[in-house]
Amino acid sequence: MRGTHTTKATRILTTLVALLALQLGSLVAPAWACGCGAMITHRSERIGVDREESAVHWDGRTETVVMRFRVHGNARQAAWVMPVPHRADVTLGDPELFDRLEDLAAPERRERFYFWPRSRDWPFDGGYGDGAVAGAAPGGSVGVVGRERLGPFDVARLTATDPEALGTWLRANGFELPDRLTPELRPYVDRLWEYVAIRLAPEKQGEHLYGELTPLRITFASTELVYPMRLSRLAASAQTLGLSILADHRMEPRAAIGGERPEVTFSGRVDHPDGPVAALTGGAPAHLTVLEQRFPDPSRIDDDHVLRTVADTPYRQVIYRDRLLTVGGVPAWLLTVALGASALAATAVYLTARARRRRAEGADYPQT
Repeated sequence: MRGTHTTKATRILTTLVALLALQLGSLVAPAWACGCGAMITHRSERIGVDREESAVHWDGRTETVVMRFRVHGNARQAAWVMPVPHRADVTLGDPELFDRLEDLAAPERRERFYFWPRSRDWPFDGGYGDGAVAGAAPGGSVGVVGRERLGPFDVARLTATDPEALGTWLRANGFELPDRLTPELRPYVDRLWEYVAIRLAPEKQGEHLYGELTPLRITFASTELVYPMRLSRLAASAQTLGLSILADHRMEPRAAIGGERPEVTFSGRVDHPDGPVAALTGGAPAHLTVLEQRFPDPSRIDDDHVLRTVADTPYRQVIYRDRLLTVGGVPAWLLTVALGASALAATAVYLTARARRRRAEGADYPQT
């Protein structure tokens, strides 16, 4: 018996430890991937990206990425670098785009019922129921092909023949480029990619960058749907990537590129886009694919995401709301127990009465 009690105690302790770990895990919010580039600020300041949301449209020739950041920290200015395969046009995006996409991909909500009461049900619950100067950096290895001010963003479109030159340009404009970022730019320089360098600064001088920033819309030519991710390998904590993709067909990454397997949380046809979604697709119908992916160890990220066409299988998450089964507002289990108890009581009364009759009948015929 002592061994049995020890086994039960061990199981209870294991369960409690697992529940505690689950609760602690729920208090730790995941970092969100700055998947398309790197955030750079002054050494004396800090900036963090609470979340990056990206919506991507691709028609086979042109790709548009709309990005929205939610940031925190004490930085008054910061820079963000995004590699792109061809020359890019940059404009401000529509903040309502992400709300509309969220509506389109919202999970289906259903109710399901359970019979026996749970911990929150009676009787267990105790009751009922400013921009930098434009121009190339010294040395001429960086070319500035465009420069504009867009809301809180100072946007420069750059070419570079050397990763060191890009760092020199950024430093000339008041920012320190981390030494560890330079080698990560080498693959893009070797492939003759260009860069969108964005200087983030509040529109009121002296304020900190905080909260949700106006989305940026970046458009470039591309014969394949690519989402730059390589620079996220510099992140110090686990990263999470979220993508909403509008294309002719359902799109999925070719590989996990060092993260967990990408998860499709929605797949479905948008035959009649409207509002900001229509503005992104040019009014054309599209297939919407929503993806999420975790990178527990960002240093293992070894490439950019290249997405491929797959079968247009629809998918929508289903969220169930569990409810106690009731009849006329009374828990069905309680009615069942009451009916069962009544039946047992009636049976007991019947059997008792029958036994009494038999005893009485026996008394009427005394033995001789």
